[in-house]
Amino acid sequence: MRALVTGITGFAGSHLAEFLLAMGVEVWGTTRWRSRTENIEGIRSKLHLVECDLIDASAVETAIEAARPDLIFHLAAQSFVPSSWVSPYDTLMNNIIGELNVFEAVRRLGIKPRIQIACSSEEYGLVYEDEVPIRETNPLRPQSPYAVSKIAQDFLGYQYFRSYGLEIVRTRGFNHTGPRRGEVFVTSNFARQIAEIEWGLREPVIRVGNLEARRDFTDVRDMVRAYWLSLDKGQPGEVYNIASGKCYKISEVLDMLLGLSKVTVKIEQDPGRMRPSDVPILLGDYSKFAERTGYAPEIPFENTLRDLLNYWRERVRPA
Repeated sequence: MRALVTGITGFAGSHLAEFLLAMGVEVWGTTRWRSRTENIEGIRSKLHLVECDLIDASAVETAIEAARPDLIFHLAAQSFVPSSWVSPYDTLMNNIIGELNVFEAVRRLGIKPRIQIACSSEEYGLVYEDEVPIRETNPLRPQSPYAVSKIAQDFLGYQYFRSYGLEIVRTRGFNHTGPRRGEVFVTSNFARQIAEIEWGLREPVIRVGNLEARRDFTDVRDMVRAYWLSLDKGQPGEVYNIASGKCYKISEVLDMLLGLSKVTVKIEQDPGRMRPSDVPILLGDYSKFAERTGYAPEIPFENTLRDLLNYWRERVRPA
């Protein structure tokens, strides 16, 4: 079996590549000239990499024709919510047009891969207390350009399934974290700050944004296993939440990370880390996916945070 992973050098993409290799799958991946490849250094020799900017329709078709995959995992995206306020055009262009080019290439080439598109819980946006845990039928009330781009990806996937019969499964992943998570994301940012304080590389002050938001966190290694199951057992045309079913305040996450360290710190709010509008709660109901695939998260959140903190301890260790 042959799989193509867009965004293979990214956080989830690199973990998915490791998972697929362990399953005996031949793994292809798209990269760009500016892609940072440290996430895949340990497995790079086992991968088939194709340089391809997904905004370039011709390059996308060339890459997919070279790979001729049985499975496509479309993970590539501008995925940092705050950046979507700074550069809404780039977010919409990268996320929507990049996916459109993948679908059109598959259609033009006349191949029939199963396609998973990594949508987002951010699509739900403003969620009321009586609507949690969130099911797939919940209204979508986006609160960022990123969320709007993900709704467009989601609905475009449904439209191409209905119009052209492309075997597309949509997954709405809730927050996921773990080793190799980009440092701009909250759990990883906290872990890096703590590791730098431990090594004496910064003053003992943790700078934070909104600590009141509540999020549902899944370990990235469970998340990519779910991606696999979505194509192995999921129903084309359907949309599935992937979540843990547990919710934590961001302040609780910070306390858990600090509990894994012996440093004493001061907490300071950084206005630059606050969003124009924030989603107060994202707690997912993944029962539809579990019933279809048998999925259940396996890695405890405490283990995830420990692995993340240890990752940053090694990354920032003084030479």
